Amino acid sequence: MTKPALPDRKVPLPTEAELAILQILWSRGPSTVREVHTALRSRRTGYTTALKQMQVMTDKGLLQRNERYRSHVYEARIEREQTQKLLTRSLLEQAFEGSAMHLVLGALSLQPISQSELAEIREMLDRFEKEKA
Repeated sequence: MTKPALPDRKVPLPTEAELAILQILWSRGPSTVREVHTALRSRRTGYTTALKQMQVMTDKGLLQRNERYRSHVYEARIEREQTQKLLTRSLLEQAFEGSAMHLVLGALSLQPISQSELAEIREMLDRFEKEKA
């Protein structure tokens, strides 16, 4: 299968259950409903529930289905990074009144951060600062 095309229309924010399916597809690549269902077992999701959820996600533009094979193969239609940006933008607007600083401070205060992650954040901030100049 080829790389998924980005949706033409605005893609809705995925729900928590949809994110679980997307995470599986981003990690595994194109997969059948049975494969996704097996990966979801820890969530105690039934096969028909997984199938219906994936059909709804296809209708919403989050997944695409390849019907060439006996078992339909699904893949994410929206990339992980694009989804993360959509979710971050929504959280920024809804919970932090648009303040990127408060969002970052809130994220950094939740759990300890490694020195390598901190160094990477500093490098990104330096790049952003140079781009703005």
